Amino acid sequence: MTSFFKTALAVLAVTAAPLALGSVANAQVSGIATANPTIAIAKTKAFSAAYSQIGTQYKSYFDQIEARNKTLNGLRAQLDTDNNKQLTQEELDAAVKAKSPVLQSMQTEEEEIQKLQTPAIKAQMFAIESIFNEYSNAQQQVVAAKKIGVILSPDAFIYAPPQTDVTDAITAALDTRVPTVSTTPPADWQPQRNTVSLHQQLQQLLMASARSQATQQQQQPPAAQPASR
Repeated sequence: MTSFFKTALAVLAVTAAPLALGSVANAQVSGIATANPTIAIAKTKAFSAAYSQIGTQYKSYFDQIEARNKTLNGLRAQLDTDNNKQLTQEELDAAVKAKSPVLQSMQTEEEEIQKLQTPAIKAQMFAIESIFNEYSNAQQQVVAAKKIGVILSPDAFIYAPPQTDVTDAITAALDTRVPTVSTTPPADWQPQRNTVSLHQQLQQLLMASARSQATQQQQQPPAAQPASR
C-alpha cells in the first residue's frame, strides 16, 4: 500500500496541473455532456496538495505499515506449502485444522496495520468530503457557462466527441471554489456514506495510475551509456 501511495503522489504531482488546464476545459459544449466526478476531484489542486500533506504528516505511520506488511508477507509465506507465492483457501484451511500459531500472528499484524491506517484514511476522507461538498456547485457553474442541458456518466455513451467531456471544466471550477482543504477532521467527525465510496474509487484510481506509471518506466529502453575514451 505504502509504495503505491508514494508513487501515486508522484504521478499526481506531474499530471494533475496539465490535465486540469487542458484544452477540453475551455471547449464550448451545449446540450448533452459527460463528466466523471471521481477524476474531476482527483485532478484538483486541493486533492493533490492534501494527499501530499497527509503523506508527510503520517510518514512514520506509512513506514510502520510497510514494515508490518513485510512481516505479514513472511508469515503468509510460511503457510504457502506449495511455494507458489499464493496463499489459497485450502492452505488456510489446513493451517486452521493444524491450529498453526502463524494464524494468530497474522491476525495481530493485520489488526496493527488497520490501526495505523485509520488516522491517515480519516484525514483523506475529510479532505475528499470537503472538495465533494462543492462539486454540485462547480458542476452547476459549468452547466450555466456552457449551456448544458444534461450531464451523463461516460458509461452512458456509446460514442461522444471529446468536447462533450466537461470533467476538466468542473475540475477548474473546483480549483476556484476550493483552492485548499484541511486534512485535520474534528474529533467527532464521521464521513458520509458517499464519501467512503468516493474514497475507495479514488484509491483505486491512484493505484491504477501508479501501476501504469511503473509499467511505462519498465518499458522504457535503458539510457545509452557514454562511449568510453
